[in-house]
Amino acid sequence: MSELFTNALDPGAHPYYRKIAHLKVSAHFFIRRDGTLFQFVPCSLRAWHAGVSSWRSARGCNDFSIGIELEGTDDLAYAAPQYAMLARVAAALCKRYPIRDMVGHSDIAPGRKTDPGPAFDWSRLGRVLGVLPTSGTAD
Repeated sequence: MSELFTNALDPGAHPYYRKIAHLKVSAHFFIRRDGTLFQFVPCSLRAWHAGVSSWRSARGCNDFSIGIELEGTDDLAYAAPQYAMLARVAAALCKRYPIRDMVGHSDIAPGRKTDPGPAFDWSRLGRVLGVLPTSGTAD
């Protein structure tokens, strides 16, 4: 699925791809189900993963966030290697940047985005990191 995040998706490869071929999408990181990590955009640059979004009254989350995409769907459990890699990436980012919250697209663009969805185990990530990531609505 790296083609999506590099704007190289072949609309003829799958019927669903025709519906989303017009989107211009990027993310800083992408984690496959087997835990393989890809970085598409340097953390110091803006990626286009959030779209129209807001968090804690700040609009345009692409301007101040780091996007980590997980291969999968909202309603299927994410794989153990994904959680392990996500925890490694999140821990490294927390050492480098003053990260205040970790939230899903569903938190910053409710009604428009649903990921990571109910299948994502926020408490599992929190246990590995030793903190509880923020998920849900904030002021």
